[in-house]
Amino acid sequence: MVSDVVEVFPFRFGRAHRLLGLPFGITPPTTWVRVSGSEFTVRFGPWCLRTGRSNIIGTGITGPYWLLSTAGPARVSAADGGLTCATNGERGLCVRFADPMPGIEPLGLLRHPAVTVTVAECDRLAELLARSTRSSGGTRSG
Repeated sequence: MVSDVVEVFPFRFGRAHRLLGLPFGITPPTTWVRVSGSEFTVRFGPWCLRTGRSNIIGTGITGPYWLLSTAGPARVSAADGGLTCATNGERGLCVRFADPMPGIEPLGLLRHPAVTVTVAECDRLAELLARSTRSSGGTRSG
């Protein structure tokens, strides 16, 4: 049975990231990760990525990050097409998907195999999402 309990994870902001995110609408009230029994949603200012928890195949702790490659708007990795939603340079959680998801552009043509989020409780979010990967046969790393 899938629980309807919703858990919300706020992003952790570093001072420089907070200032550089303001022009893009990246503020504490507009940035969060929400996990329900069936859904995983990332809100990062004007950007939103939403997928079923069954699409999550693994997570991994990442960081540190270079300020100029993470501060400000959501970013797409040139290496793998993953989406980065960063509000600090120290630590984040990369969440990988079985089926790549739209998230950075409104038409949904660009799809991301993963999203990195710099929430305040990376370990807690990883633990919660690990339940998704175990039940769907995926693996958790990190």
